[in-house]
Amino acid sequence: MTNEILEMMDERRKAKGNKEKYKLQHKKVQEECNSAKENWNNSKCKDIDLHQKLDPKTMYKNIVEITGKKACSSTGCLKAKNGDIIIDKERISERWAEYIKEFFNDNRKEYDVMKRNFAGPPILKDEVRAAIRKMTSGKATGPDKISVDLIEALEDYGIEKTTYMKQGKFQQI
Repeated sequence: MTNEILEMMDERRKAKGNKEKYKLQHKKVQEECNSAKENWNNSKCKDIDLHQKLDPKTMYKNIVEITGKKACSSTGCLKAKNGDIIIDKERISERWAEYIKEFFNDNRKEYDVMKRNFAGPPILKDEVRAAIRKMTSGKATGPDKISVDLIEALEDYGIEKTTYMKQGKFQQI
């Protein structure tokens, strides 16, 4: 509280009989109080920034003085682009909108998409036959709903069709 605000409060108290004058004085007192509070918060925040690295004890003392409690992750104020501290909620949301626009306005060049060339040697029937032999019989089917027992029962025809299917899937990649 400044002396000016205290004098304005005295004038307001004297104007209690006159409603219009009282309302006007009350409005002026509130505006001055809000302005003084914002200035005080700005100076405390600047002190906090100053003492951040050099004197953490004073920094935390200022934080407790502003908030009335220990420091937490969000301070409720934000710095504008020019370095001023913003406390007003509307101005904070405007600053966030500005920041997000800048963040997503990215002018980096696009990267070339790598072309996949997985063309390797074809899958051989012997490889499929060896893989089927390693598989356990009598087990449940997989996502393709084909059991090992069925492929084994079809003998060469089953191996030939399985090889053909797997080569087609490999080429699609």
